[in-house]
Amino acid sequence: DRFTYWPYRIDKGGEVLAPGNPTDPVQIIDSRDLSEWTIRMIENHETGVYHATGPAAPLGMGEMLYGIKAVTTAGAQFTWVPADFLTEQTIRGSRDMPTWVPPVERTAGFSRYSIRKALGKGLVFRPLAVTARDTLEWHKTRPDEDQKKMADGAIAGISAAREAEVLAAWKACKKAGTP
Repeated sequence: DRFTYWPYRIDKGGEVLAPGNPTDPVQIIDSRDLSEWTIRMIENHETGVYHATGPAAPLGMGEMLYGIKAVTTAGAQFTWVPADFLTEQTIRGSRDMPTWVPPVERTAGFSRYSIRKALGKGLVFRPLAVTARDTLEWHKTRPDEDQKKMADGAIAGISAAREAEVLAAWKACKKAGTP
């Protein structure tokens, strides 16, 4: 549900807490692409260690979020909040802001794994728009209990209440001139 959080959240519309910088790298893969590739690897008796993530070309957080927004009719607006401020607010990359990890210090290379070896073995990716649209459609068919868990931040991401708190704190900090 790490990826699911973003189509779900963006489809709700309104102001969306966007972590870090739009150019911060992210790596994602549609589970269908991963499973199809894994099956081909097994059928071809291929073995080895691979970084099987994507996409084939580097992807920034901004490109991912705007790409997801393009498949919705929601009027989401992104408010970019720097990583250091999120850390001060105890917002954690990956868990609270799924797919995003601050590209600094010990996590600087986390979303920059080379996938060249997997690409050489035929790993391919469907377009982000397809993954986003299909993920959102799938999420809307889930049981109410699972949808509520997503809304509450119990599965992935943060709750609407926590998002509003962090956005308010960010605006207050900016207004005070202390970001």
